[in-house]
Amino acid sequence: MSDFTLVGQLPRHHYIWIDTEYTHREPIGFITAVWYGLVSLRGFVWGCTVMLESGAIYRNLPPHAIAFNDAPDKWDVCDAQRWDCYGERFTTLEYEYLQELEVSAHCNSGLLSRNCSGKYLFTVAPVRDGYSMYPHQAKEFTFVKLDNGRLTIQPTNHLVFYDRSFTKNKSMQFPLDVMKCQSEPTSCEERRK
Repeated sequence: MSDFTLVGQLPRHHYIWIDTEYTHREPIGFITAVWYGLVSLRGFVWGCTVMLESGAIYRNLPPHAIAFNDAPDKWDVCDAQRWDCYGERFTTLEYEYLQELEVSAHCNSGLLSRNCSGKYLFTVAPVRDGYSMYPHQAKEFTFVKLDNGRLTIQPTNHLVFYDRSFTKNKSMQFPLDVMKCQSEPTSCEERRK
């Protein structure tokens, strides 16, 4: 786990396809690339840094331009990411327990909301910005490789994981009716006063 400012690396690289509509003057469809880095700009979507087969580096590619096969579903920026970046500082990590777990992500493209299934990739946690320092707003960004060939980046309250040896929620529906958001941090010293 490392602390990055503006740019950083993934916990491990991923072989992907990218939509050349975002990278080429004359788009040619999807081409292979290696995704290894991220860019975080306050108020914008995560940027992906990739290497093309030509050896060229493309920086700040939007997440809806990333695919995990050469014929993915049509995808929108709102499907790809729920919230814009909070600031320039972040850390990346891959929770070992969540590696390769099945996950249901609540994706939202305008008025269309749906659950999309996939596999956990890694987590990015913003640090030292106005939102992450405020308990009501602090969130982690979870990057998910979806079964439809696309990438989605969601906060934990839009995800349900399935661990075959532990979880009992086979429907993989988020338990909205029983869960509440944590709004205050807990302090033992404050309690003693």
